[in-house]
Amino acid sequence: MNYHIFAQKIKQWGQQLGFCQVAIANTELSQAEYYLQQWLAKGWHGEMAYMQKHGSKRSHPQQIMASTVSIICVKIDYLSIDAQQSWQLLAQPKQAYISRYALGRDYHKVLKQKLKQFALKIQQYADSFDYRLFVDTAPVLEKALAEKAGLGWIGKHTNLIHRQQGSWFFLGEIYTNLPLPYDPPVTPHCGRCSACIDICPTQAIIAPYQLDARLCISYLTIEYHGIIPLTLRSKIGNRIYGCDDCQLICPWNRFAQLSQEPDFQSRHGLESTDLVTLFLWDESTFLQKTEGSAIRRIGYQRWLRNIAVALGNAQSSPEIIQALQQQYPKTSALVQQHITWALQQHKKF
Repeated sequence: MNYHIFAQKIKQWGQQLGFCQVAIANTELSQAEYYLQQWLAKGWHGEMAYMQKHGSKRSHPQQIMASTVSIICVKIDYLSIDAQQSWQLLAQPKQAYISRYALGRDYHKVLKQKLKQFALKIQQYADSFDYRLFVDTAPVLEKALAEKAGLGWIGKHTNLIHRQQGSWFFLGEIYTNLPLPYDPPVTPHCGRCSACIDICPTQAIIAPYQLDARLCISYLTIEYHGIIPLTLRSKIGNRIYGCDDCQLICPWNRFAQLSQEPDFQSRHGLESTDLVTLFLWDESTFLQKTEGSAIRRIGYQRWLRNIAVALGNAQSSPEIIQALQQQYPKTSALVQQHITWALQQHKKF
């Protein structure tokens, strides 16, 4: 088999399936491994213990699939609403802001299905094709691999950026035994820009390319299970699930394309819903409205915790105070602590 020609066919098939770019990386990740070890040693991963427990598997793909010699990397656009609408929403404290990636169907499910179709297509033309698929659910250094494959460069906010496509995309990988030719990395183009660092509400980007996740609103509202630190609550604003500020401000995202994938379109009006409405959902409504969504992973109590903080940051109104008081006796001790704080912001406790 001529693997150079076959690699071109693979890229064509990937684009036909809806991936905006397909490229191929090698398995050498020693530099990325060093950066990961330094990050973990500083404790910047917070409660994300899974970042440590797999040892060197993240940086040694052969420890996950022994026959791996090349990695097919893909990306797919997910933005369903333009950035201007997002800025407008962030300026309305009584409205809920949900990270744009979580407005539609859970990307893990969408990408995994597409990657399965992709792999089956490749298998039709390569009998010896051995593979494993990954979508942010295994110890894989996906951004480092995507950077090696030339899908973009890792920006100062630690997200991947592409000159023609910005950063509003998901990544996926196929580990394979096929000796496919590798694509070259691209040149970084952040230059002297510090927009993402300057705008971060909690200053979680403590220096270029250095993110302390413990300060990051995405970590606090999604990964973190405990009591949100008092010093950070007012900085969260109306962001109840994730934060996009560093992407919204990035100048390269003026080239970002709106997603053509129907599954990534917003569901249940979550692109713009008032906080009180969401806070008054009972658990069955929460489960119904978040079925098939990445939001469900945080569970009902953390959902209420996050909204309670946002309500504490909103302009005071009888409606907000009543909602907080109404939910207080129905919630867990964790949520009650945040409701109490929110009521104190409105001088009603």
